[in-house]
Amino acid sequence: MIDFENETDIDIDLNLSKKILDELCSSCLVEVILVNSNSIQILNKEYRGINKPTDVLSFPLERVEGSPIGSIIINIDKVLEKSAELSHSKDDEFTLLFLHGLLHLLGYDHEKDSGEMRKKEKEIIKKFSLPNSLIVRSE
Repeated sequence: MIDFENETDIDIDLNLSKKILDELCSSCLVEVILVNSNSIQILNKEYRGINKPTDVLSFPLERVEGSPIGSIIINIDKVLEKSAELSHSKDDEFTLLFLHGLLHLLGYDHEKDSGEMRKKEKEIIKKFSLPNSLIVRSE
């Protein structure tokens, strides 16, 4: 289940994100917050020491039954920018960022693993007919 908080004026379709969550962790509750570049830059500086906006941040929580496994913060400005640049829908770009953030919540880490996250992301992208994500585009 997705607990969605939209701090922007942009509507997002969560249907595909919900299907992906069911595929990867059907019993999981995930908090998703949609923000602008200014808001995510503040969080990125505070939690990662990087003073610039990013596209997505994930904050995993200890697994407790009935509680969220974590929060995914998605930058709507980056969603709109990348979807226009790559000629796919904002909902597809949002879903790609959701998938990326969800995999981090589930313990994957592309900065430390040996390609496991990239492989899993590619598998889900193919299964749900999504465009390539940043992690796949950078191959």
